[in-house]
Amino acid sequence: MPPTPAQQAEARRIARALAEVGFVLPGTMTERLARCGKPNCRCHAEPPVLHGPYHQWTRKVTAKTVTRLMSDEQLDDYGPWIDNERRLRSLVAELESLSLGIVEADPRWDR
Repeated sequence: MPPTPAQQAEARRIARALAEVGFVLPGTMTERLARCGKPNCRCHAEPPVLHGPYHQWTRKVTAKTVTRLMSDEQLDDYGPWIDNERRLRSLVAELESLSLGIVEADPRWDR
C-alpha cells in the first residue's frame, strides 16, 4: 500500500530537515566543577569554591568510553555539532515512526 500524500509530505519535510543538519558529533557534553588535591585551596574551604567549569565531551569508541576536555573556544566551535547529532537522531526516529505507521496500516497483514 503506497504512502498517502500527507505521509509523503511528512517524509519530504523530514528529508529537508535532515539536509540542513550539518556536521554532527556523537556523544554528550557535560560541565564539571572539581576539587583539587591541595588541602589549603579555596575548593576545600567552607563553602567550597570549586574549580571550573570544565567542558567534558564523552563518547563511545569501540565499546569503550572516551572522555576529553574541551576549551571554551572548542565548545563554541563544536558544541553545535553535538546539538546537531541530537537533532539527527530525533529526525531519524520521526522517519522510522512514519515508516512503521505506513507498514502497520497495510491491510495485507490481515491475510
